[in-house]
Amino acid sequence: MGSQLNPYLAFDGDARQAMEFYHEVLGGKLELGTFGDFGSPEMPDPDKIMHATLNTADGFTVMAWDVPERVPFDPGTNVALYLGGDDPVLRAYFEGLSAGGTVVMPLKEQIWGDEAGTLVDRFGITWMFNIVRSR
Repeated sequence: MGSQLNPYLAFDGDARQAMEFYHEVLGGKLELGTFGDFGSPEMPDPDKIMHATLNTADGFTVMAWDVPERVPFDPGTNVALYLGGDDPVLRAYFEGLSAGGTVVMPLKEQIWGDEAGTLVDRFGITWMFNIVRSR
């Protein structure tokens, strides 16, 4: 397989809800493992997510966890997810992920000729889109 780079998102107790939402919008296979599943006795809430992975048919992989209280947490400021390509389904992803969130920059044609937009979803995660126009 070689090496790969994936976003790993940190949440303050709502990783399950966020990943289920991303799964609903992006499709694919979602795997959730709690601290209890992994036998981590020091966690006061064994139902929180220790490791979640979403693999989509489009080849996207998103990972997440619920940050324990001992780890500093600053939601949404340290990561942006980028979705780009020429597949028109990206517009539907943009619309779906914006539900309950904030569109920072609506999808529209940019000076480089592609359609681009940015949103912050209802979980505080920034998503950047670039839809390549046929040239």
